[in-house]
Amino acid sequence: MKFIQGGITAPCGFRCNGIHCGIRKNKSKADLALIISEVTASAAAVYTQNKVKGAPIAVTKANLADGKAAAVICNSGNANTCNADGVEIAEKMCELVEKHTGIPSKDVIVASTGVIGQKLDVTPIADGMEELVNGLGKKSDKAAEAIMTTDTRLKECAVEFTLGGKTCRIGGIAKGSGMINPNMATMLVFVTSDVSVSPDMLKRAVKSSADETFNMISVDGDTSTNDMLSVMANGLAGNPFIETENEDYYTFLTALNAVNAHLSRMIASDGEGATKLLECKVSGAKTLKDARIAAKGVISSSLLKAAMFGSDANWGRVLCALGYCGADLDVEKVGVSFISEGGEIEVCKDGHGVDFDEVLAKKILSEKEIVINVTLADGDCAATAWGCDLTYDYVKINGDYRT
Repeated sequence: MKFIQGGITAPCGFRCNGIHCGIRKNKSKADLALIISEVTASAAAVYTQNKVKGAPIAVTKANLADGKAAAVICNSGNANTCNADGVEIAEKMCELVEKHTGIPSKDVIVASTGVIGQKLDVTPIADGMEELVNGLGKKSDKAAEAIMTTDTRLKECAVEFTLGGKTCRIGGIAKGSGMINPNMATMLVFVTSDVSVSPDMLKRAVKSSADETFNMISVDGDTSTNDMLSVMANGLAGNPFIETENEDYYTFLTALNAVNAHLSRMIASDGEGATKLLECKVSGAKTLKDARIAAKGVISSSLLKAAMFGSDANWGRVLCALGYCGADLDVEKVGVSFISEGGEIEVCKDGHGVDFDEVLAKKILSEKEIVINVTLADGDCAATAWGCDLTYDYVKINGDYRT
């Protein structure tokens, strides 16, 4: 497996585009994206567990009931959430795809992101569809740009691998910067693949991958109303059809995890106001569940995130988070070290502090990417979580997000 260029158009049979249609007042920001497959694809998705859900979630769930899709349409600038006519608007967006591409509206994944509780006028979307469709091509970057809100950079990647002697690809784009504490995936992630796989096996792979990657991110502890990870696999690679958990399935899952983990890191590092990517690696847990709870608990601690912003080796905040996170662990066995390009330093052993060089620690924590290495010495299970530091700019961004 290797990483390649092309994003969501790296796999065979996918085209996309992104334009400014007028949902956003700022004409320099794209706000409407479309992804289409040449043929109907197996499709699966996971969604936010927030009880308040955007209308597009309900429409997409209904459309994916048969495990098939051929297009994704997504707008930014308005979440289409808590609107009386939200479902009607989301359905209209699917109908517009059918009108302009011929793809049945029931084969469309629809998504929205932006401000909650503001009415979404479908007129700009309808007016922009001709331009959007006419410009379809190998434009993964355009689609990635069109789904951004407070993101500061594009998030896309792709991998290439082999199944049954056939070259296969998976590509993905994502948006997410704030309101990130997923219980399924993250804000919005759209993944394409040319692998031939059954809807049931794809659904299983998507859920498994989300638990290992996107569910292990936390920027600010808030779970969005519009979170969605969707995957379309159109089978054009011509590999042997995957319909059981065989060797090819696990090869596909490994490649999917690689794409999703890469996007997870990009989302965490682009957290609102963030200056540092934090990665918590937990090893020696009793169970996988305990490892994940512990890693996510550390990365979600506001006090720890603030300490990392200040390059302060306040390891007690790691222990504090481990103590309340709910994981089954023995605090008398915990070890903690900090790692970056600046070096590595042990700060805690067997649940107690050890003497360490504060100057070296400051140097290590001043880097842009920091690993918080936690050893539990309770078992053989491990997990990784991703987050970012908590800065003054996070408050500035969210203090006037709507206005």
